[in-house]
Amino acid sequence: MAECECCKPKQPETADKTVSADAIFDAILQGKAQDAADATRKAVDAGVVPQDIINGQMIRAMGEVGQRFQDGKAFVPQLLMAGRAMKSALELLKPLLAGDSSTTIGKVVIGTVKGDLHDIGKNLVASMLEGCGFEVINVGIDVASDTFVDEVKKHGADILCMSALLTTTMTYMKEVISALEEAGIRDKVKVMVGGAPVTQGFADEIGADGYSDNANTAVAVAKKLMGVVAG
Repeated sequence: MAECECCKPKQPETADKTVSADAIFDAILQGKAQDAADATRKAVDAGVVPQDIINGQMIRAMGEVGQRFQDGKAFVPQLLMAGRAMKSALELLKPLLAGDSSTTIGKVVIGTVKGDLHDIGKNLVASMLEGCGFEVINVGIDVASDTFVDEVKKHGADILCMSALLTTTMTYMKEVISALEEAGIRDKVKVMVGGAPVTQGFADEIGADGYSDNANTAVAVAKKLMGVVAG
């Protein structure tokens, strides 16, 4: 009997990887922060690669929540809870993603533009950037152009990331870029834009340096802007 018990652990260990990984997706979808953190811890202990957890579970879960929101099947509270759950899980992966590198890739100031209170996507991008080696200054929501300029100056930011959820607020991004020009620092900082209504065409139109429609590619775009070759 004792010998049988000793033989058992090997099989559950492999199964646990799948169960834990699926549990992360479910916990984020349900907005359960503690469950998401616990499941992430189990997945890491079982040997699941952090990037696989992010790509296969976290981003997929946030994408699902975003789709439900778009379809009118989920609302702002669900988005907020899912975002918190994702952040609590990602928090555990940050040290593993950053590795031993003590040097940051670059400084990023990120915020949602004036008139817009949307922050789920912005916070996801901020967490992903931070986890992948950037120093991130998250200035929050409803941010005025003067504040963006001040924060870029104060921190000597390499990249300014702006987010907008509404077609009525995304036009404010152009005002921020104009404010950077007036302050004489436009050539010192790269500008990245994103958010549901934002497109590559709009980014080009307002003179942004980079555009991304999701958190995963946002990291790749930011690295490219900093001259860091992916891979």
